[in-house]
Amino acid sequence: MNIGSVSEKSGLPAKTIRYYEDIGLITPDRRDNGYREYSMEDVHRLRFLQRSRSLGFSVQECRQLLSLYGDRDRESAEVKAIATTKLAEIERKIAELQGLHDMLEHLVANCHGDRRPDCPIIDGLSGKAPVH
Repeated sequence: MNIGSVSEKSGLPAKTIRYYEDIGLITPDRRDNGYREYSMEDVHRLRFLQRSRSLGFSVQECRQLLSLYGDRDRESAEVKAIATTKLAEIERKIAELQGLHDMLEHLVANCHGDRRPDCPIIDGLSGKAPVH
């Protein structure tokens, strides 16, 4: 199967598929003329990568997960450990974003938004006023 077909079946752009090949995440066969020949297993691996990346896994984490995906003797504890670490990272990011949201919400709520030059948002961003 050619890269156009694989792109359609996997939902990934050809450029991304070539990148994954360049960094060794997939290794399609080559025809005699040098063109790539993808298999359905390649499509499955690409879908796996797409889903993993959409959940926030890094390329290195995807490399680990792909290795476990192909290992029929794997222990699910290894997979769970990687996913648990990612979940904790996402939870930290959510907490950080919630803090940013709360701070900005406070600044917006305290700004009159009128014709006066006084602006708690500017004061908060400049450090002239405490930001809660």
